[in-house]
Amino acid sequence: MADSARARRLAKRIAQIVASGLEHEVKDPRLAMVTITDARLTADLRDATVYYTVFGDDTDESATAAALHSATGVLRSRVGQQTGVRFTPTLTFVADSIPGDARRLDEVLAQAKEADAEVARLASAASPAGDVDPYRSSEAEIVDDAGAAAATREDEQDSGGRQD
Repeated sequence: MADSARARRLAKRIAQIVASGLEHEVKDPRLAMVTITDARLTADLRDATVYYTVFGDDTDESATAAALHSATGVLRSRVGQQTGVRFTPTLTFVADSIPGDARRLDEVLAQAKEADAEVARLASAASPAGDVDPYRSSEAEIVDDAGAAAATREDEQDSGGRQD
């Protein structure tokens, strides 16, 4: 088994080699809008999964997948020549789902922002169901409560603290 740090370094190098090969060596017009986003390598360094994104619609994505499948042999040869490992890993190309997930997340955040704005708009025109502030005491109540407490203390002192 290989060191996981070595596998990460080799995966990064494979992603660079594949991207360079797509740009300079493979002359397929279907691969014009491809971006290599990541590569992952198994612990035994035998299989590499290369993640890519395509700028375009679903037809462009399917055409790109077919073009990458046909260019796998050329790219694997290039990886073998430039990495110098004993066994050249097999290459598997997988469409990266992160851009689609990010787009869906942006849509959900936009919907939440619209809902928050609607709630704020409704709240600005709303009025409380009961008193405006049911917990606020008027100053007269505070003074009355303080006077009643003082009178109770005076009564207790007059009676000597006894309760009859």
